[in-house]
Amino acid sequence: MHIVAISGGLSSPSSSRTLATELLTATQSQLTAAGEEVTVELVELRDHAHAIVDNMLTGFPSGAFADVVESIRTADALIVVTPTFQAGISGLVKSFFDVIEAGTLDGLPVLMAATGGTERHSLVIEYAMRPLFAYMKARPVGTGIYAATQDFGGGEASGLRHRVERAVGELVDALRGAAPRKPAEDDFVDFETLLARR
Repeated sequence: MHIVAISGGLSSPSSSRTLATELLTATQSQLTAAGEEVTVELVELRDHAHAIVDNMLTGFPSGAFADVVESIRTADALIVVTPTFQAGISGLVKSFFDVIEAGTLDGLPVLMAATGGTERHSLVIEYAMRPLFAYMKARPVGTGIYAATQDFGGGEASGLRHRVERAVGELVDALRGAAPRKPAEDDFVDFETLLARR
């Protein structure tokens, strides 16, 4: 199985990267314990920001970003972590999913997570991320992870670990119960065929 984690953090190092790494490690650990062979990949969108904009302008990915898009297309599961920005997901994360072709995420299990300075924005997962992935026909797991600044140290860290284990368990269950996902087919229909259908 190939699991891809997307970190939408703009700073380096970022809390989004920290959470993405923790989720990826926990997923690999649970799948390995269940006897699955696993490869994992962490993609930091900040490294591909220019390529994402280029893709928006040209309509196709290029260079190393094309490899990222192909990796998403053939992944068995996706972990997406966004910083909360202006009470929503970051523009970089939204732009990334704007250039992913329709059908690419069909049936793909997705674990959604977000970070922010305060837990007041924790509903960003339900009102911004879940509708996005539902629209893209992915299969988001029930538990989303929101991590505020205090979750990364002190007494709150154990609560975050518990939520991580629960969400990862749901992702692993979705993976182990699902038939292998086929990459999205090329659904291009030429103009002549479209006219003939009229």
